[in-house]
Amino acid sequence: MTFSRLARTPAPRAALAILLAGVIVTGSIAARIGSASCRGSRSQCSAGGVVRWSQPLPGSWIAENGVEGTVVSQGQAYAAASDEAAVIGFGLTVRAYDLASGRRRWSETLTGLPAGSAIVAVRAWHGVVTVGVSPASAVGAAGGTGPPGAAGAAAAAAPRQEIVLNSVTGRQLRMFPAAGSGGAVRASLRRTVIVGQTSVASYANATGKAVWRDPTGPAEQAWLVAGRSGYVTVSARGEVGTAPVTAVRQIDLRSGAERLIRGRGGSFDGRLAAVVAGILIFSGSSGLRMYSTAGGQQTGQRPGAVVEGVDPVLGILYADIRGTLTGIDPVTGQDAPGAGAAMPAGIYSVRAGVGLGLDPGAGGSAWGYSIAKRQFVWTAKSQPWPHFFAAPAGLGGVDAGSGMALLVTCGATGQAVRGAVIGAGGRQCLRPRLVAIGPWGPRS
Repeated sequence: MTFSRLARTPAPRAALAILLAGVIVTGSIAARIGSASCRGSRSQCSAGGVVRWSQPLPGSWIAENGVEGTVVSQGQAYAAASDEAAVIGFGLTVRAYDLASGRRRWSETLTGLPAGSAIVAVRAWHGVVTVGVSPASAVGAAGGTGPPGAAGAAAAAAPRQEIVLNSVTGRQLRMFPAAGSGGAVRASLRRTVIVGQTSVASYANATGKAVWRDPTGPAEQAWLVAGRSGYVTVSARGEVGTAPVTAVRQIDLRSGAERLIRGRGGSFDGRLAAVVAGILIFSGSSGLRMYSTAGGQQTGQRPGAVVEGVDPVLGILYADIRGTLTGIDPVTGQDAPGAGAAMPAGIYSVRAGVGLGLDPGAGGSAWGYSIAKRQFVWTAKSQPWPHFFAAPAGLGGVDAGSGMALLVTCGATGQAVRGAVIGAGGRQCLRPRLVAIGPWGPRS
């Protein structure tokens, strides 16, 4: 589950702050976290949660004693996990690790790019890694990329390149132009599907030629991916404007086949915020409205609710309702059976009915909470300055299929660094590490 609160958080380093943390066992691979680490209200926790591996990271990092955790001292870092690889990118450096063992596969510094360019997105797929790179003007203006509302007008107009790398060797396969708020939405060794400035297109990696192309108009549109389909809005001013969404394009990301979903009332109310269980979720000032992807008719609504994300396995929508995280039925907008009650503060991701939560701070710990049973099911001992990767598209470094998640921790600190971290000072991180935890919920 990737929570949309990130799409509403400012793009600079503060956008990396609010999420999850985990655990680190230095040099450990697949070290199991047992019930001994459960304390207080979690005294009934059973064994669970796994630190799969941890690896040292290069570069300059800062540890902040707060929800920020460990962050890159210059710019931002991005991470992603697939069923086979874990990847982290910062500046123009990309590193890939074997997801099962933590063994480093390769490290590459991207070259041949305009001065000041920086990585603004990393996504991992089976066989390939895609890296979004933007010039300095776009990085400074928007700080990242992603679905609805994630980028400002400056980033939308700026050129962005999507670089496709072999996930085993790191060899660059191809480079494609992309929208400032777009990029790769599906990729393999053979083909890469790119959300561009005026179209969604599938390219052959071997030749660089388009296999199919679906025009989307001159204005960059909001988009989301659900399953094998991409959903792209039809709005006169695109995602950065205020014009209503008159239709939604549903595009098969394999074949390029397209169908147009029109609202029964002439337009959809609000902005596209989620797609789950065959329902388009639109968010507006009055709350959420649900529309069927089959016919465009409204199926339900939930006043005063703000989308936070979805459980990709159970198909439950989670929303902030008067400051409380609540599970709701995406079709009707009513409380979902067994998932409608309020949940503990600190849950930032839900998968297969298990919430992954965080206790922030220098000694923060990660824990799992069963929503159906209303109890904690595992917890991990406190670790220093943990930090999960955030992106305007949601939570970075989490693979919904495998239930694996990535974080950065700092094992020791050095001198104080004043004014380098938004909202607080920090200290030099002397032992930054990339850590993989999971599976933290049942496998799909």
